[in-house]
Amino acid sequence: MTAHATKAGAPQGTQERIHAVVRKIPRGRVATYGQVARLAGLPGHARQVGYAMAALGDATRVPWHRVINVQGRVSPRRAGPGAGLRQRQLLEREGVRFDGGGRVSLERYGWQPRARGR
Repeated sequence: MTAHATKAGAPQGTQERIHAVVRKIPRGRVATYGQVARLAGLPGHARQVGYAMAALGDATRVPWHRVINVQGRVSPRRAGPGAGLRQRQLLEREGVRFDGGGRVSLERYGWQPRARGR
C-alpha cells in the first residue's frame, strides 16, 4: 500500500506521525522542529515538520504553537505582519515566557519525553 501525498507534499503517514508527536507536547512546554522530526522517526527532516505545521487549518486541535525553532524562537506558519504573534500569545497563555530577544529558554520550557520502558 502506498501513502497518499498531501497538499504540502509529505505522505499522509508522515504527517500523521508528526501530528501524533506534536499532540504529546504538554501544555507549557515546547519542542523544536528537529526534535519532533527525530521523535516521528524522521531525523534530519525538521523542514518537513515545518511544512506539516503550516498545512494545518486554523481549526486544528494539533497544538502547533508548541513547536519552535532550535534558537528558541517562533517561526511563523504564514507570511504577513504579526504572523508569529498568535503563536507567542498562545504560548504565553500556557505560562511560557520569552526573553527580551523574543526567545524561549529551551532549558526551562523544552519538552523532554519520558524514555520508553527498558
